[in-house]
Amino acid sequence: MKVPPETVRIDRWLMAARFFKTRSQAAGACEGRKVKVNDIAAKPHKALRVGDRVTIHHRGRYRNLDVLGLAERGLPPAAARELYHEEETMHLSETEQELIRQMRQAGKKHSPKYKGRPTKKERREIDRFRERMPG
Repeated sequence: MKVPPETVRIDRWLMAARFFKTRSQAAGACEGRKVKVNDIAAKPHKALRVGDRVTIHHRGRYRNLDVLGLAERGLPPAAARELYHEEETMHLSETEQELIRQMRQAGKKHSPKYKGRPTKKERREIDRFRERMPG
């Protein structure tokens, strides 16, 4: 019988726990500073141990995990869920969610309706607009 390892690379564990489909995606998240182990940004080669706390910024939200088990290879979904315990996040009220959505919308850059040179139709509309403008 194979003895479970004492440590596992964080990128391998994230793949085994099914947070990312591939190890390279998990490594990319680590390089992009989206993964923290015990509140410190983790590189892909960071050794992970049972009892560590992992924070992942994944799919637009933060997930706080306590590591309960280690694995280096992909596992079935039921077995993968036993590798960690996810902390319950507080749920926001409807108005708080709406406020956050509006703040994100306001932070987006405005893109112009038209790109590049105007078409014939757009040029005629511009000329008509300029004719109506005084001075």
